[in-house]
Amino acid sequence: MTIRVMGATGSGKTTFINLVSGSSLRVGTGLRSCTADIQVSHTFELEGRSVMLIDTPGFDDTSKSDTDILRTISSFLVAAYEKNTKLAGVIYIHRISDNRMGGISTRNFRMFRKLCGDDTLKNVILMTNMWGEVSEEVGATREAQLSQDDMFFKPALQNGAKLLRHYNTPESAKNILKCIISNHPEALRIQRELVEEKKAISETGAGEILNEELRNLAEKHKEDMKTLEEDMREVIKERDLKAEEELTEAKSKLQAEMKMIEESSQKLASNYTAERAKFERQFQEQMEAANHKALEYQRKIESLESSLEARSVSASEMEALRREIEELRNRGPTCVVQ
Repeated sequence: MTIRVMGATGSGKTTFINLVSGSSLRVGTGLRSCTADIQVSHTFELEGRSVMLIDTPGFDDTSKSDTDILRTISSFLVAAYEKNTKLAGVIYIHRISDNRMGGISTRNFRMFRKLCGDDTLKNVILMTNMWGEVSEEVGATREAQLSQDDMFFKPALQNGAKLLRHYNTPESAKNILKCIISNHPEALRIQRELVEEKKAISETGAGEILNEELRNLAEKHKEDMKTLEEDMREVIKERDLKAEEELTEAKSKLQAEMKMIEESSQKLASNYTAERAKFERQFQEQMEAANHKALEYQRKIESLESSLEARSVSASEMEALRREIEELRNRGPTCVVQ
């Protein structure tokens, strides 16, 4: 059973995954994101099901642009879908300690909804965490606002998503996952768009939002450039060399940002095919490695079971063998997809 975990930078995605799975995925400790790539947890057992969690970068990553993040997530999801791996659910993490859901958080959630699609929101958990950093009263007030505001979680909840609290304990994390394990796995909207509908990544719902934001930003920069050029003409007239130097520096910076926006629009599709092929190769390699590992484990379990059946084994040795067999059955390999 595969579950994807998303949320803003610093929302606690990787910490949650490590807590419940026993993995040791990289966790950011400062303002910089540590999940610029896809990371995959240990496989672990929960109520008789094998569970694997996918750690996904948010659309406010400090080391990659939104364009790069969308391309990476799309490439991974398509490669998984073509290997017949559908998600049993998606967890979106939000810090209840945030005193408001600002523009970046709202955009992050808009992109998340477009990636999932309304049809699969019934398999989505909206998880609030960091309850230890606020009083119960403050947290409950913010939780109510998130659930009742059309700009935040209300539309997703109306389409079947669940809003749950995480109290940073293994028991709390497992209880959240238990709300997912009975789900029927379904393809996300972006998987259907790219694989079944053969859309270009820029034509998907998430791609259209990103392109719209890039267009709006480009228009704003054009207006800013117009204002800068008018100011420049004034200071040249007044022969204010200091102001001219400052405006020249500001103009150069703005030109660089405008160029980056233009390149982002072009890059959205350009590297998608190569990145998708990379994930497909890694999926194949991991499947082969997992099959090889499974055979090794099965041989070892069979050997231990043979020893268990031996009449010469003492009661203490028998108990130790049973524990070792149980441990082997519950253990899973770690995969990191970069």
